[in-house]
Amino acid sequence: MVPLGPFEPAPHLAVAVSGGADSLALALLARDWAGAAGGMVTGLVVDHGLRPASADEARLTLRRLAGIGIAARLLVLEGLARGPGLAARARTARYAALEGACRQAGILHLLLGHHAADQAETVAMRLLARSGPAGLAGMAALAETEAVRLLRPLLTVPPARLRATLRAAGLDWVEDPSNADPAAARARLRLLRADRGGTGPATRALVAAARLRGAARAGAECTAAGELAARARLHPEGFAVLTPGPIGATALGALLRMLGGQAHAPSPRQLAVLAANPRPATLAGVYLLPAGRTGPPGALLLVREPAALAAPVAAQPGARWDGRFALAADATPPASAMLGALGRDAARFADRRHWPAAVLRALPALWANANLFAVPQIGYPDATTCRRVALAFRPAAPACGAPFAAAGQL
Repeated sequence: MVPLGPFEPAPHLAVAVSGGADSLALALLARDWAGAAGGMVTGLVVDHGLRPASADEARLTLRRLAGIGIAARLLVLEGLARGPGLAARARTARYAALEGACRQAGILHLLLGHHAADQAETVAMRLLARSGPAGLAGMAALAETEAVRLLRPLLTVPPARLRATLRAAGLDWVEDPSNADPAAARARLRLLRADRGGTGPATRALVAAARLRGAARAGAECTAAGELAARARLHPEGFAVLTPGPIGATALGALLRMLGGQAHAPSPRQLAVLAANPRPATLAGVYLLPAGRTGPPGALLLVREPAALAAPVAAQPGARWDGRFALAADATPPASAMLGALGRDAARFADRRHWPAAVLRALPALWANANLFAVPQIGYPDATTCRRVALAFRPAAPACGAPFAAAGQL
């Protein structure tokens, strides 16, 4: 845990506990570590509601946590339905619930029970998918979101050791049958690897490879951060100006990912040619255009591609749109207001010549009863209205955050 710090005095940790051996062992270990530092642990048990036994298993897990002195909270997910993309949808809902619970409780650190075999499977699956070097770094030991620090302290620990820890403590755990369901790609790979304990040579080699790739990724991300600090000027209206000349593919990919509101950068193959010779183009939902008066000679304007913009959403307090903008939590929009792109209505503001037309079209705007109500980024219609519906540029992922934290390299 120490390499994942620093931690505040008497740290309060949250642990995501599925009831399986890995997360239950993590909760036990975290309890001892936090207790020695004068802190405490809260267990967060998620019931996805996808199996008939899930509710009973969740309650059993709560009792087991209480038995080892860990207060826990049950988070029940509603609205998940079987069908395409279930695993991804369940993961998104689970993390949203976990982060929301941490935010409500004022907990900064959320611990996850991914272990060495999970890391090996992640790397193997990305190899099969022909992932780039960044993807082959596997899961990060530490990652930061808007709400929490996600900590994975067990990425180099084989699951056999975690089960042994529970047996020594006299604790039993839940076995999730979906972990062995051959319909899932990860489960099929797990069966093929035939290394349930996570101590075999293939697992060790994949974990070691992830550590090396992770160190290389961290170095590349630090270099990219320096490049972007020197070459890119970011604007809170959701666009950027890039000075002329070649730029590293990692830096360009990070910039495109942020401006496009995406979680991942374009593939290295797509980026390589454009990074070596930046020029007008369209990639990853972002236009690269001549900057004109918004930048120095030869500079490029990077702005959201109109065809890629998300559909309007209900303008509720805290609403997010296009993976880039968020409505203030204390906003007071009109009833039934919608939040979407300014689009064709940008022509109404053509007199604002310091704003390129492409930037205006991609700005977020609010409509009430199909009438344009506010465009906060340009102060329309007035300061009082814009304060009511304040919007902030909050992309899904920053262009540059903390560099990748590889397990064993912290």
